[in-house]
Amino acid sequence: MIVGAILLLIGAALMITGWTPAPYIYCIGALLFASMQMTDRYEGDDFIVRRLRRQQLFSSLMLLVTGVLMFVERHNGWIVTLTIAALIQLYTAFRMPEKK
Repeated sequence: MIVGAILLLIGAALMITGWTPAPYIYCIGALLFASMQMTDRYEGDDFIVRRLRRQQLFSSLMLLVTGVLMFVERHNGWIVTLTIAALIQLYTAFRMPEKK
């Protein structure tokens, strides 16, 4: 998961510079990060933690959509989906440990 997050950061930073292989680096990181989050399970009964897990899964999907947008569109629309995903990840990272 940490390697995926580092590749996400490097790929996004290099995408801003316009380097051609940057979307590939980002997509590898997004696949690693999202796959690790999707395999993590919560089997408890706490409604709040279940809601936060759904938000994390949605954010992981948004990271994957960002990778697709990096390839498809040559504008900066991918920045919007990346920002949404990052804000949701940040929110759940601070809220989740309180409830587990």
